[in-house]
Amino acid sequence: MLTIMSKEVSPSVLQLLEKNTGKKVRVIIDRNFGFEGVIETVSSDPPGLWLSNADAIIIRTTLANPLPQVAGREDRSEIFVNLNSVQRIEIVHQD
Repeated sequence: MLTIMSKEVSPSVLQLLEKNTGKKVRVIIDRNFGFEGVIETVSSDPPGLWLSNADAIIIRTTLANPLPQVAGREDRSEIFVNLNSVQRIEIVHQD
């Protein structure tokens, strides 16, 4: 899991994301919303990710299950996600 705290994205974060090109990731924008897709390329200006096979996801938690779970999906095909608006990035391991 990668957490982006500052508004300026460091080169090491971009390098880490470039190493994960071709892998499926979950990009959390806020507490209830994010995107899931495959990293196609990483951009440094503006700092961001191009995701293919992307889905917009709705995330929910409950008192009974406090771990965030994907509650809904909507196909988005390809999307650019600006890293300045990202709270968290997770690599999705496929079994």
